[in-house]
Amino acid sequence: MSLDLSPAPGAAPVARMVRAQAAFETRMMLRNGENLLLTVIIPTLLLVLFSAVDVVDTGPGERVDFLAPGILALAVMSTAFTGQAIATGFERRYGVLKRLGVSPLPRWALLAGKTLSVLVVIGLQLMLLVATAFALGWDPSGDVAMVVPLLLIGTAAFSGLGLLMAGTLRAEATLAAANLVYLVLLMCGGIVIPLDKFGGAEDVLELTPAAALATGLRDVLTGTDATPWSALLVLTAWAALALAAAARWFRWE
Repeated sequence: MSLDLSPAPGAAPVARMVRAQAAFETRMMLRNGENLLLTVIIPTLLLVLFSAVDVVDTGPGERVDFLAPGILALAVMSTAFTGQAIATGFERRYGVLKRLGVSPLPRWALLAGKTLSVLVVIGLQLMLLVATAFALGWDPSGDVAMVVPLLLIGTAAFSGLGLLMAGTLRAEATLAAANLVYLVLLMCGGIVIPLDKFGGAEDVLELTPAAALATGLRDVLTGTDATPWSALLVLTAWAALALAAAARWFRWE
């Protein structure tokens, strides 16, 4: 019996490539100190600070009941949008994506790997934030089953927006724009300040992905609306448009 040791070059199955890329992206995100500051420390500090100190009038009820869903939305935005956009933008600048572009890894598989890694990190964030919120006295009263689709669709929407920005703008422009959008949506996206405080701009702000996710989570977790269809529709529209645009216009260099 002869043993065939001749080379057999070829690409791995796409599913295996996506898993490997997702695992690599996850390790890189968890090792980045600046990214952890953005995705873990800032949301946690905001939750503790605004729950303990009466800085903003959040309406009747406990402040943490209003703030916890908004901070969960902020965690999704900080990881899927801001952190991913900045990291991917500089990967383009330093030629990392260009080298991946000549590998067997398809463009959509790269985007899928990044999105899967974001889901893993968000899962870890949510466990920490939920534990912190419970320690602060949070008492959710709604059906948590609807939380999962809201988080998944919200992650897809923010991930698509982050990849679209990183794949079309220069790294420096992505850094500035991602941080600016983060701050604007933090203050005006219904995360820590109720949307009704913005008067006539409320109807417009409700169409942003941050407000849709924060309001949808808040409606579900306070028992106000078991199925927030308007929030789901807004997030689905953002996800479909952003991911399609990112797949179409994402540039490797």
